[in-house]
Amino acid sequence: MSKLQKIAALGLAGTMAMSLAACGGAASTESTSSAAASADSTASASDSETVTLTWALWDKDSTSQWSALADTYTASHPNVKFDMVDLGSTDYMTQLATQLAGANGELDIVSIKDIPGYANLINLGVLEPLNTTLDVDTSKFNGVIEQLTADDGNYYAVPFISSFWVVYYNKDIFDANNIEYPTNDMTMEQWDAKIREVNEKTGVYGNIYHTWRSTVSLFGILDGKNTIIDGNYDFLKPYYEMILKEQQDGVVPNYGEQKTSGLHYSGAFQNGQAAMCNMGSWFLATMQKYNAEASANGVQPVNFGIVKYPHPDDAPAGSTLGTVTSLAINANSTKKAAAADFLNWCASEEAAEALAATGNFPAVSSDKTSEIIASTDGFPNDENSKEALKTTAVYLEMPLSDKASEIETILNTEHDAIMTESETIDEGIANMNEQVAALLG
Repeated sequence: MSKLQKIAALGLAGTMAMSLAACGGAASTESTSSAAASADSTASASDSETVTLTWALWDKDSTSQWSALADTYTASHPNVKFDMVDLGSTDYMTQLATQLAGANGELDIVSIKDIPGYANLINLGVLEPLNTTLDVDTSKFNGVIEQLTADDGNYYAVPFISSFWVVYYNKDIFDANNIEYPTNDMTMEQWDAKIREVNEKTGVYGNIYHTWRSTVSLFGILDGKNTIIDGNYDFLKPYYEMILKEQQDGVVPNYGEQKTSGLHYSGAFQNGQAAMCNMGSWFLATMQKYNAEASANGVQPVNFGIVKYPHPDDAPAGSTLGTVTSLAINANSTKKAAAADFLNWCASEEAAEALAATGNFPAVSSDKTSEIIASTDGFPNDENSKEALKTTAVYLEMPLSDKASEIETILNTEHDAIMTESETIDEGIANMNEQVAALLG
């Protein structure tokens, strides 16, 4: 299996994988739908006997994407039913691997939550190659399929939801202090200047970087020249230097204190402690829900907007980070044809619009799905926020590699040491280079 194929830009990508709350143990529920089928939908195999597809997923009752797909599909495929097996979000990929390792056909469709887990399932040989199984125009995914293709030339999963990173900002803080809003075309230098201007004029943090490594180090991959799995991390230095200096100057929260106090990015932004927050598109759904329930909860809604992610000088505006949620077929399923028909449908415009209507950004997106997202209740009512949904290049936070999990552990450890200043930037990067190079052999 693969070391990475060099990161490719995913042209358009989507957003809004809803915030995932940990669920309990496995639970099974059956989903059918009485919704009307769209006029141009075809119920392939509609005259055949009923088939029940067992589908492994997480957080069925707290997220909307699963039922949106199942209900819309079964409306035009009345012979199909779904038995949804909820494995919960905690250790989902580990639990899934355990179930599939038994080489049985109890599961037909499996949801893929992250790239390290996906790489592990490919190594275990439990996923069906999809190159010839599916009848999908892979160009619709704008480079995603290439990033999910293993060294054997096969891809084993099809994305249905994408998420990407934007900047959230509190309009009221900017307005009250006559500060111009951040724009949809900010270089890293302009981003740093805006953070400092806000703090100087308001006394609140200009931005909050969450304690995930991705909020800091992955600015370094936005020019498309570097990856985080090739074993050399010298390119990260200027970004660590910029953000540590912001931290030392007190214009952003201190990383160590954030971890000690449990200060979460959502609370800091919602409470007005930070005027901006660089975060994934899933946070939009959280903010919409927060504002919708603000009155009932006795809090003030946040008048917020979004803009495109800051970018290096030599990268175009709209360059950003992304993750995908995908679907795959159990290699030992006895219902592969029916499962393949569903996965094919998940790449359709009908499926994309069904997802967008629930606030999720589909992996196969269009102007129509962007319009649907922008029309959801609580979406910021300004043109810049709508424009922020358009991306030019989206790079996977963790590309496909059979060493992805081990690399992630090394980088996270050194990131923590750099950000707490228990190591210098040079020491931390040297450790990354040495340890990952040794891992890659």
